[in-house]
Amino acid sequence: MDTDKVFKALADPTRRRLLDLLHEKNGQTLGQLCENLDMARQSATQHLALLEEASLVTTTKRGREKLHFINPVPLHDIYERWVRKFERQRLSVLHELKTELEGNEE
Repeated sequence: MDTDKVFKALADPTRRRLLDLLHEKNGQTLGQLCENLDMARQSATQHLALLEEASLVTTTKRGREKLHFINPVPLHDIYERWVRKFERQRLSVLHELKTELEGNEE
């Protein structure tokens, strides 16, 4: 896994939105994904290509359609490498403190 490609792919809000859409309903066509985005198909295709390059999205052909599927393995690898090593309890306490100090409610 190329961690740099995964982080680069996740850095863009549109690509995160595409992953959210695939999480909601896996196996969508470009047209289905574009229905929930405010951009041209060509732009969405470029974002999907970066997600594929990072192995966050895989595709398969069904007739003339190309279906897109989320691949959670790279996300799990990042979780194991960068998140899990921190204790969950400490993260929860820090998150609660940050929320309280910023006056945000979730």
